[in-house]
Amino acid sequence: MATDAVQTSPLLDPLADRVMSVDVLRGFDMFWIVGGGAIVRTLDKFTENPVLNVFANQLKHCDWRGLRFEDLIFPLFLFLLGMAIVFSVGKIVEKEGKFGAYRRVFKRFALMFLLGVIYSGGLARGVDGVRIMGVLQRLALCYLIVSIMFIHLKPKQMAVIGVALLVGYWAWLSFVPVPGLGRVSFEKGENWANYIDSMYLPLRKNDGAWDPEGYLSTFPAVVTCLLGFFAGLFIKNPAVPAQKKGLYFVGAGLVLLAAGYAWGLQFPIIKKIWTSSYVLAAGGYSCILLGIFYQIVDVWKIRAWTAPFLWIGSNSLAIYMVCNLVDFQQITARFVGDDYWEPQGGMAAFAATAISLGLVVLLAGFMHRKKVFIRI
Repeated sequence: MATDAVQTSPLLDPLADRVMSVDVLRGFDMFWIVGGGAIVRTLDKFTENPVLNVFANQLKHCDWRGLRFEDLIFPLFLFLLGMAIVFSVGKIVEKEGKFGAYRRVFKRFALMFLLGVIYSGGLARGVDGVRIMGVLQRLALCYLIVSIMFIHLKPKQMAVIGVALLVGYWAWLSFVPVPGLGRVSFEKGENWANYIDSMYLPLRKNDGAWDPEGYLSTFPAVVTCLLGFFAGLFIKNPAVPAQKKGLYFVGAGLVLLAAGYAWGLQFPIIKKIWTSSYVLAAGGYSCILLGIFYQIVDVWKIRAWTAPFLWIGSNSLAIYMVCNLVDFQQITARFVGDDYWEPQGGMAAFAATAISLGLVVLLAGFMHRKKVFIRI
């Protein structure tokens, strides 16, 4: 993987100018992607525990409308990316000026976007099957846009742009009839975001295809990144006592949640087209989680439980790519057998999932102990 550098720094704080709880929260978020969610869902398949069933359902995406925990994982990562911009880009501007910042920002954008295309399959399905837009591609685009805004604009101006994006997206989808439909719609395949993808998204084999990380919905996603950016500014603010910041984050999160669900009565909460109400609701949960993690990890300094999350969070992009390129389940099969997914092998399936996750955590821990932190 191409990187700017392989960083070495103190064990408990791989980035000396960053807040430890942010890396821990990022690792917590990634934990569910790399195997935590699979463990819960596997247990739910061969148990009849109603509590576990509730958790398992929360680890499945809503088909369209609504918001479950699984629908929070991506926006939380984007929120944390916005926080990282405050620390990383701000430092680059101070040291290298705007030109140096542009060079670094565009390089990181290009590498992240390329890695996203590779993660989504690259050329494995031929040129016509390349997925131009995807998770890492959206992260790259939001990183680029927010970074450029940060370089040139004041926070108040950035806030105005964020509000304008949310309101403009709402107005477009709520009042402009969808071509070919003749009316306004938020339904799957019948909304503006899906229509623009179906008409203008290149390199798709099937006409009419759309992407949940498509063109139009990237604009409200920028606001998710902006929310994280403002959270990063707040954490850096020395005028606010650290003991109060966690409480303020929780309070702000509750306000965003109330606003998001209220807006959702008219403009439904839909992750796959990143509605404005979804931005606020997901941002609210992100703020609450940040407040809780910040209070526990950075204020109370209760850190004994954080190691696995810190390992993953401090190398999140590398772990994300490795889990896509390396089949840990095939490695696991050497320990529990090839038939571990058979229905009668319920505990074996759980063991296989747990071992796969354990291998990922061990890899992240090994990289952390060797002080290898891969950044693009």
